[in-house]
Amino acid sequence: MKLFSSMLVLLAGLLSACTSQQKNNYFTPVADCQLRAPAYPLVTIDPYTSGWSFTDQLNADQTRHWTGKPFPLLGVLRVDGTNYRFMGKENIPLRPVLSTAKLEKWDASYTEKKPAANWFEATFNDASWKKGKAAFGTPEMPHLATTWQSEDIWVRRTFDLDEDVADQTVYLNYSHDDVFELYINGKQVVSTGNTWKNDVLLELPADVKASLRKGKNVIAAHCHNTTGGAYVDFGLSVKMPDAMFFETAADQTHVTFTPTQTYYTFACGPVALKVIFTAPLLMDDLDLMSRPVNYISYQVESADGKAHDVQLYLEATSAWATNVPGQAVESAVILKPEGLQYAMTGTVDQPVLQTKGDDVRIDWGHFYLAAPQKESVTFGASDFMSLKKEFAAAGSISRGRNIDDPNQEHSLAMVDNLGSVKDAASGYAMIAYDDDYAIQYFNDNRMAYWKHNGQVSIDQVLLQASKDYDPVMQRCRTFDEQLMNDTRTAGGEQYAELCALVYRQILAAHKLVEDKNGNLLYFSKENFSNGSIGTVDITYPSSPLFLVYNPELLKGMMNFIFEYSESGRWQKPFAAHDVGTYPQANGQTYGGDMPVEESGNMLILTTAIALREGNADYAKKHWDVLTTWTNYLVEAGLDPENQLCTDDFAGHFAHNANLSIKAILGIAGYGKLAEMLGDQETADKYLKAAKEMAGKWKEMAIDGDHYKLTFDQPGTWSQKYNLIWDKLLGLNIFDKDIATTEMAYYKTVQNTYGLPLDSRKTYTKSDWIMWTACLTGEMDDFNALVAPVYKYANETPSRIPLSDWHETTDATSVGFRARSVVGGYFMKVLEQRMCPEASQPQPAQ
Repeated sequence: MKLFSSMLVLLAGLLSACTSQQKNNYFTPVADCQLRAPAYPLVTIDPYTSGWSFTDQLNADQTRHWTGKPFPLLGVLRVDGTNYRFMGKENIPLRPVLSTAKLEKWDASYTEKKPAANWFEATFNDASWKKGKAAFGTPEMPHLATTWQSEDIWVRRTFDLDEDVADQTVYLNYSHDDVFELYINGKQVVSTGNTWKNDVLLELPADVKASLRKGKNVIAAHCHNTTGGAYVDFGLSVKMPDAMFFETAADQTHVTFTPTQTYYTFACGPVALKVIFTAPLLMDDLDLMSRPVNYISYQVESADGKAHDVQLYLEATSAWATNVPGQAVESAVILKPEGLQYAMTGTVDQPVLQTKGDDVRIDWGHFYLAAPQKESVTFGASDFMSLKKEFAAAGSISRGRNIDDPNQEHSLAMVDNLGSVKDAASGYAMIAYDDDYAIQYFNDNRMAYWKHNGQVSIDQVLLQASKDYDPVMQRCRTFDEQLMNDTRTAGGEQYAELCALVYRQILAAHKLVEDKNGNLLYFSKENFSNGSIGTVDITYPSSPLFLVYNPELLKGMMNFIFEYSESGRWQKPFAAHDVGTYPQANGQTYGGDMPVEESGNMLILTTAIALREGNADYAKKHWDVLTTWTNYLVEAGLDPENQLCTDDFAGHFAHNANLSIKAILGIAGYGKLAEMLGDQETADKYLKAAKEMAGKWKEMAIDGDHYKLTFDQPGTWSQKYNLIWDKLLGLNIFDKDIATTEMAYYKTVQNTYGLPLDSRKTYTKSDWIMWTACLTGEMDDFNALVAPVYKYANETPSRIPLSDWHETTDATSVGFRARSVVGGYFMKVLEQRMCPEASQPQPAQ
């Protein structure tokens, strides 16, 4: 019995040691990526709750939403009474003194007829102008009050200023589409070219600020709409007085990342600090993947062998729950009897699913900063300054809520008094967001997947996330190691680091819900492009990641497109472009169709799903609409007429050779699906048609040592990235020498930072490069094209979540950011999975 007891004690000790070692292992990444990220992912839950560091040093700037707007997280470690700021900066928020339409539909005089030359002067008489409320614009624009659809509008906003702003920093906040000029009290402040921007903040020059006086003032603006949408909105804000409490920055000694985690290390005087940001985006567990909770883990340890008195301060602000500064918020601190505690915040108005568009943030639901209950941890909610001031002075904060003003930005803070620290001491906090309803799907408000139609609450999820901390952290490590090994084996070390960088970006650009019948709907947001939801030509380039790790999610990105046509809501003989503007999926809002593009995309991806699953059951469910789309491509796909394609930013044109490839492979894919379903007659018919079209394509596209951009333009070229599916789907429709001929030519025309998209411009799309790099299956070809993409990501001066559209000459972003299309980076891994005999694995380096 004594021996048995001794063995139990020994076993318990071993288990305890293993658990302790496992916890310490969390702070040692499974890989040390050398790539300098353009921006480092911190909190990545969905397109709204998405926080990043845009700088190499976590404490060099405030943390930001992927759009660039402040999403403040502040971290301070107090060591023996000295405060070391390791995360964020204390940037004082702005206070609106003249609201934009996002906060108030303000009154103005306006005209759409050209006025007298002095229309912008403060003394101008606008009594004959129409009266209306802002914002002004076309019907699809946000916060609209007055419709404007003509070419020009002149707007005058007269207001009374009830405070002296002479000693304050004053900002103009404006949004416009397109050509815009603006005057304050007769002085010109803005004059743009043909462009459109939202929420521009511009500090007023001294002479303009001096013209602002107590009493009557006038802002006058003129906007000229060249094409498409039109918009006008503007207001004024002032910067609150500076008050810095944490000026001493910790010394960041290292940063790296893996697919689901970002790791930082700091020297805080005599104490070493490690911090991990973890997003458990594991695609084999949809409840966990969609759970709106991320972890911030921390570990402190003496660096000089002596004990030190240590407290850790974490703070977020109500900006995480608002679209624009100045929205009224309410906050609270909650202690739950189950052992959970948190601070929460949300807007007073709660405009559920009303705020839609591109450069917007969520302003309904509630943001949470949470942790398990323990004696050392205190939560507080207060105005922007008070908690900082308390902690800076004493290393502690007042428990509970102490806020009177809903119109100022609130701070939510957690303090962990770690006490006397010599050996490693650790803890974690959770960041979460409960959006109540996530997506409006054809006027039916749907909850996020994790809520299971209201059966699961945010309290339950936070409590479960707390209980799951250890196993989830271990699962993330295991997955990170698996993905790094998969990508390293497929394409080498640099390729693996690129894939690790983009993984969270891809999944955080989506939202998972179910329809009322329980079908998965996995909606993408077209970030910094146009804000569309469920865009087919966003799904298509992102598909390789999902085909590798979970085709069910790819089906979730296609189900609503099939339903749109099958329900009769979409009646055209080709696939829709999108199903709305995020988060409202009520039908296509994009201004133009992409008939060949989207139909080809849907057919190719349906075929890929069938081959990955070993059956065509999914295609069989949607056979009628697939047949309609295929027949459309047979008629219109070989030599496409003038139309948009996924590269529409480069302009649209007729006779697009790369688009033709997509159409032909879509038709062949349909034939393959028919074959898998046992309908050989149909299979033979469409495979023959595709083969004949491919022969004609080669004759029409050949241009000496390469193939043309368009059939009618000799001396042009383009990346034929769509050709990759001929190999992956086992179709063998195109002659194999096309790929080798193209690859040889590409290597003669690429630039320092990549292969241009085509012969018209020097810019490129890096997702397409990754596809083009796989065309021959030769590793030398793959490496030749991928190395410049790595160089781009490592050296780009555009410090934003990775842009997939960049200049190959200087590595600057041309447009787009944080988009899910970089799922296309996983094409090399998909190639190994679908045709391993054609891909030469890269030995681990």
